[in-house]
Amino acid sequence: MRRRFTGLAVALVLALAGCGPDTKHEILKKAENVETKADLETALGAPDDRYKVGPVETWIYGASNGEVTFVITGERVRLQATTDPE
Repeated sequence: MRRRFTGLAVALVLALAGCGPDTKHEILKKAENVETKADLETALGAPDDRYKVGPVETWIYGASNGEVTFVITGERVRLQATTDPE
């Protein structure tokens, strides 16, 4: 019985280790060949924050070690940047 409980506890810890936000590196890797806004949303899902001023949009994705920001003009992804947690 104790052996079964230990096995279940280890499985639970391993399963939970894979949960949670990606790192900045993982987000950038997923968006590596993204060129359009639609491609970005397909690769990463909806952003955590989204701002729009005229034709320029800023999409922000939270990461476990900061944020990744994408600047979009029209339908094209133009810039990506990362920030560290405050």
